[in-house]
Amino acid sequence: MSERSIYDFTMNDIDGNAVTFEKFRNKVLLIVNVASKCGFTPQYKGLQELYQEFKDDGFLILAFPANNFLRQEPGTDSEIKQFCSLKYDVSFPMFSKVSVKGDDISPFYAFLTAKETNPGFSGTIKWNFTKFLVDRVGNIVDRFSSMTKPDSKKVRKKIGQLLDNVE
Repeated sequence: MSERSIYDFTMNDIDGNAVTFEKFRNKVLLIVNVASKCGFTPQYKGLQELYQEFKDDGFLILAFPANNFLRQEPGTDSEIKQFCSLKYDVSFPMFSKVSVKGDDISPFYAFLTAKETNPGFSGTIKWNFTKFLVDRVGNIVDRFSSMTKPDSKKVRKKIGQLLDNVE
């Protein structure tokens, strides 16, 4: 794995445009693997509320559709974008569908889950809507399971603390 930092990655957004993660430097990030046909899909609403609340303070959500769990994200990128836009009015950055585990895991998710690059919060993604919190300098500082709602007090507090720590 040649990538040493989250900022070394370039991935396609949901419209197929290459996005260099260097542009996310100095932002607090919540990285989430998402799916449209999952019991946790209503978390899109909480994600959008969280984004609206903190986006002007240097916070971004990066959503990665994945079809790894019971085929709960079968759609094309354009179908996923339409679903998220119409049903949840999603305005945070969404990326092209990826694999978040297994033999075909995307290099970005391999980086996020590897013990070598993320010793504190490594390990296989267990389900949709697993969330990684990244500080302004690219350190992964927390990981939340699918069970943790994105707009929970716990998540809001951690984001607020990171946003207050301006370098």
